[in-house]
Amino acid sequence: MKAVTWCGKQNVKVERVDDPKIINSRDAIVRVTSTAICGSDLHLYNGYIPTMGKGDILGHEFMGEIVELGHDVHNLAVGDRVVVPFTISCGKCWFCEQTLWSLCDNSNPSPEKAEAMYGFAPSALFGYSHLFGGYAGGQAEYVRVPFADTGPIKVPDDLSDEQVLFLSDIFPTGYQAAEQCNIHKGDVVAIWGAGPVGQFAIRSAFMLGAARVIAIDHYVSRLSMAEQAGAETIDFSDEYVFDRIMDMTAGRGADAVIDAVGLESHGITPDALYDRLKAAAYAATDRPHALRQAIHCCRKGGTVSIPGVYGGLLDKFPLGAAFGKGLTFRMGQTHMHRYLQPLLDRIRNGDIDPTFVITHRFKLGEAPKAYDLFNENKTECIKVILKP
Repeated sequence: MKAVTWCGKQNVKVERVDDPKIINSRDAIVRVTSTAICGSDLHLYNGYIPTMGKGDILGHEFMGEIVELGHDVHNLAVGDRVVVPFTISCGKCWFCEQTLWSLCDNSNPSPEKAEAMYGFAPSALFGYSHLFGGYAGGQAEYVRVPFADTGPIKVPDDLSDEQVLFLSDIFPTGYQAAEQCNIHKGDVVAIWGAGPVGQFAIRSAFMLGAARVIAIDHYVSRLSMAEQAGAETIDFSDEYVFDRIMDMTAGRGADAVIDAVGLESHGITPDALYDRLKAAAYAATDRPHALRQAIHCCRKGGTVSIPGVYGGLLDKFPLGAAFGKGLTFRMGQTHMHRYLQPLLDRIRNGDIDPTFVITHRFKLGEAPKAYDLFNENKTECIKVILKP
């Protein structure tokens, strides 16, 4: 089959690889009908996530048709059309039983590396390094889905692939980011990063009752898309963000802030330039400027929600400011399985049409061109989908 493989920093290829096979009785084989490139795939593309191996198959946002099942999968049938969550969860460990699905204890077959770095290993992820299990991703014609009796959700035929594909990651991730803000009537939520996750966080914050949402970015097209959802916007290349948010909130600050940027943040302030110099000198992996600014702009007693991906140690992290203001932090990979059915229902009810975020469509064989475009031209390119 054809698959998109990681071959080094800013080097992906479409190669012929072996077809996946059933290994465990709870496995399924899915024929991929649609897949997407996630912003966090660019962290792999740009070499920020360790333990990638040459030839690893990329992709954690995908859906398709069941073509083969292990004999212990009884809730699905060959021919079912499914969306697959990007986190892999066994459904039976203590963490899964607490619905902390992204912290599953059993899905990562080689947890030693993550345990050495983090103390404990989170759940495995599709196509996201050997730190997170080393599973082949879904930017391919076929993919093996472990614990298929727990993860994939069947989708109705009256919804197109493009309407439901983003249930695999960015819609639930944006929704959880907003839900973590514990939004109350009248709240102001400020969101750093108007990329795909930020866009879904904006719409989710309004769904959950936010009175106002402020989006911070420097790409005009992304800010325009945020405004279409009703957000107020700040272009950080034109305005000093802290002063602007104080003006917009009568000096109180945002009730909750969301960092939808993660480890590759940009900025024009001295700390952002310092981050870039350290990263360029290979003295740091993460550039947390956006997170620092979000913490600074959060009101006393507010909440900081972090769906943006971080991988290592953060320099100049303002813990003193967070402590002094009594902030609450919520973060982590999305507990995907909690959100699949409720958000599918919202799509069916017409509360949201996730296709709004798609800007580019490519064939799977054009993946290297798509990665390069997404990495280099964020002005025009917001979300890319690939068709095998």
